Amino acid sequence: MRDDIDSESDQLGPEDTLVDRGVADVLDEGYSPAEKPSSFYDGHESLDGRLAREVPDEPLDTEGDGIGDASDTDGERYDDEVGEVRVGRLVATDEGSGIDTDEYLYARDVGIDGSAASAEEAAVHVVADDPES
Repeated sequence: MRDDIDSESDQLGPEDTLVDRGVADVLDEGYSPAEKPSSFYDGHESLDGRLAREVPDEPLDTEGDGIGDASDTDGERYDDEVGEVRVGRLVATDEGSGIDTDEYLYARDVGIDGSAASAEEAAVHVVADDPES
């Protein structure tokens, strides 16, 4: 604590405040907390009660089969631009060991990794060149 600050002069005296609490010195006034919080033991609802009151959300659009339906698209998860076959790990043709000097990006699928795929890997799907295949 700094010596140049008088801590007693920081508190306003009762004559300088608009609140008269009946004590001569405001530093003599204290606060005694209650034995227990007033609303701690009563007024709370159990989790089972809250869950029983929940109402399921009504679907916005009841048309369609429900798989990937959206209002601004044709509604299907898989179409002619997104393939259904997922690609595994993509590795450069030189197994990633050399410096990439070519201007094109070539890679090959080396299969799905044994653990979970990253978001980028899970987003890559095979799209056939011929739409009928």
